[in-house]
Amino acid sequence: MKTYLLPSLKITVILLVLLSGLYPFVIAGIGKFTPGGGDGETVLYKGRVVGYVNIGQKFTKDQYFWSRPSAANYQADAGAGSNKGPSNPDYLKGVEKLIDTFMVHNPTVKRSDIPAELVTSSGSGLDPDLSPAGAKVQVLRIAKVRNIPAAMIYKIIDDNTEGPLLGLFGPAKVNVLKLNVALDELKK
Repeated sequence: MKTYLLPSLKITVILLVLLSGLYPFVIAGIGKFTPGGGDGETVLYKGRVVGYVNIGQKFTKDQYFWSRPSAANYQADAGAGSNKGPSNPDYLKGVEKLIDTFMVHNPTVKRSDIPAELVTSSGSGLDPDLSPAGAKVQVLRIAKVRNIPAAMIYKIIDDNTEGPLLGLFGPAKVNVLKLNVALDELKK
């Protein structure tokens, strides 16, 4: 029994020290070199934090870019998808309602031109980004409400578009919060 018990106790103690003590400190140390210092990258407007880059927020006013819908109502502690498939009648009704709402607020956009990301929620329910197409389809609404040239808004989108990771992985994207802060800064 001593043959098996003593080595297993030693391994347990070693793994406890490594995985419960050393590993968290190493990961926290690496986190200090990331944007935001491991506390999350914040967005500032007029000297105060208005949100985090990696957590989506709800925007419904016509003067702003709208975010992707959230099945979790944009609550970080409840982040999750709806788990409803495309054949679920409740899901389809919800998508139709979102399309109808979008069409009311964006009458110049054809139904077929609405990107799916604007009427379907993401897997996390907290997606902070849109594709450039998802942002550009909203430009005419924002330009009309803010009474500014659409070209200025297109430039904001282009200036805030992030390409694929290393130029290869994933699609181009724009952060909705950063876009909306850039819109508000136009007043200056």
